[in-house]
Amino acid sequence: MTNQLAGTGALLRLALRRDRVMMPVWTLVTTVMVVSMPGSLGSVYATAAERARAAASMNANSSMRALYGPVFGDSLGALTAWRGGVYAAVLAAAMSLIIVVRHTREEEETGRQELLSAAMVGRRAPLTAALLTALVANACVALLVAGGLAGQGAPGAVALGLAVAATGTFFACTAAIAAQLTESARAAKGITAAVLGAAFVLKAAGDAGTGGGRSALTWASPLGWVENVRAFAAERWWVLLLFAAAVAVQAGAAYALAGRRDLGMSFLPSRPGPAEGRLGTAGALAWRLQRGSVLGWSAGFLVAGVVFGGMADGAADLVGDNDRTREIIERMGGQGVQGGAGAQVAQGALTDAFLATMAGMFGMVAALYAVSSVLRLSGEESGRRAEPLLANAVGRLRWAGGHLAVAFGGSALILLLAGLGLGLGHGREPGAAIGAALAQLPAVWLIGALTALLYGAVPQYAAAAWAVAGGALALGWVGPALNLPQAALNLSPFAHLPRLPGAQALDPAPLLVLTVLAAALTAAGLGALRRRDMVA
Repeated sequence: MTNQLAGTGALLRLALRRDRVMMPVWTLVTTVMVVSMPGSLGSVYATAAERARAAASMNANSSMRALYGPVFGDSLGALTAWRGGVYAAVLAAAMSLIIVVRHTREEEETGRQELLSAAMVGRRAPLTAALLTALVANACVALLVAGGLAGQGAPGAVALGLAVAATGTFFACTAAIAAQLTESARAAKGITAAVLGAAFVLKAAGDAGTGGGRSALTWASPLGWVENVRAFAAERWWVLLLFAAAVAVQAGAAYALAGRRDLGMSFLPSRPGPAEGRLGTAGALAWRLQRGSVLGWSAGFLVAGVVFGGMADGAADLVGDNDRTREIIERMGGQGVQGGAGAQVAQGALTDAFLATMAGMFGMVAALYAVSSVLRLSGEESGRRAEPLLANAVGRLRWAGGHLAVAFGGSALILLLAGLGLGLGHGREPGAAIGAALAQLPAVWLIGALTALLYGAVPQYAAAAWAVAGGALALGWVGPALNLPQAALNLSPFAHLPRLPGAQALDPAPLLVLTVLAAALTAAGLGALRRRDMVA
């Protein structure tokens, strides 16, 4: 076993060096999101009585329980764990899956692992180094979260930090198994992301149906374990043992699989393709390569739209007379809402604001799809699969244009289905919800176009597009709750879009400007791709 771990230290140092930018940035973003919550929530609920009333109303509202889970206490720490704990855990999980797949399956896919393995590197050393790298990143998250929230109560701060880090480690091991099962890094990331999405859906369904985190569906999800640690509310330290057991089982399975396959091979090999029929164009090939991703995202957005649409009417009940909460929803979703005598009007406006918030959220998540789809070009190039095509009668612009058409057209499709789901879930005419979702397209296309520009001009930095999409998501989803200045929120292209549905008149100018910018950046990216050398 010792020989199989030979070279682990060197590979760990290499991984930490390669991730010296990504890991600190992701860690700080996750930490800042959590540790800034007490100040923001303190401005919303200034007194203990207000916090107690808010906690009671949130626990009574199935829509809010589905989104954030139950509240187990009325302190600022307990509200912070309620509002940010699960979402911080999701960010830690996403960071971990990227780290592990990058240093395992992606290294094999690009051929770099074969060169490293020619030296004194044991069979299980790459997997061990990848898991240790993820463990270091999650340990930093735990320390920073615990330190940042220590003023709210040391035991609760430590419990929340450990729960977030444990979730990241759990999904690092899930990614390690996926990396053994598949032949491509893209598929390994997709499998792990699907498990993460299923975990969130299970938790949301369980919390919506049963309060207090007691549902069997909630306990079936590792994200449900995060809330059931009950940080800042009589901590349940034993729940962390569930994470430890799950990590041990998954890590054992990953090591067993790694010892039973050859380098570059997998247990679920890629299919060689259809035995009959042909692909006549570069666009048809791009669709064949990406259709699974498009269909998967489409199904997920449709289901999520139905779920969130069904929660819309509960938003007004939660807000009540709290002006600060109303202000947050207005900043996220749009229309000014007046209370008092116009309660019926206010409730309708809040419902529209909630639907606008969900449409915006779908748009920001769709930007992640756009980045992933455009970066398929980079994967095809680095994997040497583009070279045989370009050596024939297929030009670079036709080849890249096929993938960009799938990226931009797929974005439109998944947002259309998200809007349809919102309308059906809310039980209203779906046209308004579809329009609200499709209004996000120019911003999604702009981020996809920026990805195309980075790939065409500076392919070695194309992955930086993930930071752009992630930053837009953080600004749009967390920024209003943290009371960030409007100038900061305006850094996201989504901040300039009309907030629909609602009474706000549709201003086509921002949509046109963002669309023109997207077209210009796409053209610039294709021009740069046409002039530069391909990967040697």
